[in-house]
Amino acid sequence: MASGARAFVLAAGLGARLRPLTDTWPKPAVPFLGAPLLRRAFAVLARAGVGRVALNTHHLPEVMERVAREEGARRGLAVTTVNEPVIQGTGGGLRGLQRAVPGDEPVIAWNGDILFAPDLAPLLEAHRTSGFAATMVLLPIPAGRSYGVVEIDGSGRVRRIGRPNPSPLPGCTAWHFSGVHLLSPRVFEVMAPEGPEDINHDVYPRLFGEGAVRGMLVNVPWSDLGSPATYLEAQSDLLLDRVPDPLGTESQLAGRLGTEPLVEPGAHVHPDADLAPDVFIAAGVEVPPGAHVRRSALLPGAVVGVGETVNDEIRWSGQGLSAAVANGAEGTGASARRP
Repeated sequence: MASGARAFVLAAGLGARLRPLTDTWPKPAVPFLGAPLLRRAFAVLARAGVGRVALNTHHLPEVMERVAREEGARRGLAVTTVNEPVIQGTGGGLRGLQRAVPGDEPVIAWNGDILFAPDLAPLLEAHRTSGFAATMVLLPIPAGRSYGVVEIDGSGRVRRIGRPNPSPLPGCTAWHFSGVHLLSPRVFEVMAPEGPEDINHDVYPRLFGEGAVRGMLVNVPWSDLGSPATYLEAQSDLLLDRVPDPLGTESQLAGRLGTEPLVEPGAHVHPDADLAPDVFIAAGVEVPPGAHVRRSALLPGAVVGVGETVNDEIRWSGQGLSAAVANGAEGTGASARRP
């Protein structure tokens, strides 16, 4: 049995913006550059000394549990899964995981749909010695995106969490929440005993009066992979060497030039096909003559026609999901059955 720090991974969401891709895989299990997204999260957690991971499931729970256990076994992590027949929200989900894997030491809470590789060990140690009930890991607000903000005062205490406001509270600055929290037992003490609740909007406000929630700032590449646009943007960032791969030397990208696509062994690309460098081709996929593929992911079972142009798409098992991106803002994903 593995030992070490605990991590709770929130993996019960429906992944609605990635449908129909998430009709096959829960979002943390979605293939990304040849591996379930969860593999990269587990790599980051393991480097921080995590030995035990608890993960909640709801959508496609058997698939999520299988992938979590397989990826945990790769890392020597002890994995516990908790199924939620009714989604309990982020607060309720964490409450259920704490009951399944109890402990008195701080725990790392991790949103299961993010691609993010901070050095968690010093962050966890700083939280452990701080005396705060919770530490939210924060980032600069991503340019051109509209996200809720976390407002902190000059001492780093969180004063408000919500939608973007014209101006922060007096004496506060606004930051983007990464989806990673560091939680001490006090957080679980103020949670409702039962029922769904949101940790940011229901649980943390109960602690604001104590000044018990703080923000810790990092400047590390981040993506939520929650839509076709952000999925393909994150893929391009890694393939074009704009950001490092959390898998490090284990990655299929290790030793690869950022000027060529990632084509897995067993994929078949015709010499007359034209591939951009920010393209991924999974094993077993055939790219026929005359095809042009740009900023796309051809996952297992993807179908490409002779002479076809594929641009800004995720394809798999005869299906496709397109991403429209304009001026850095996410567009609307549209799907179609492929012949």
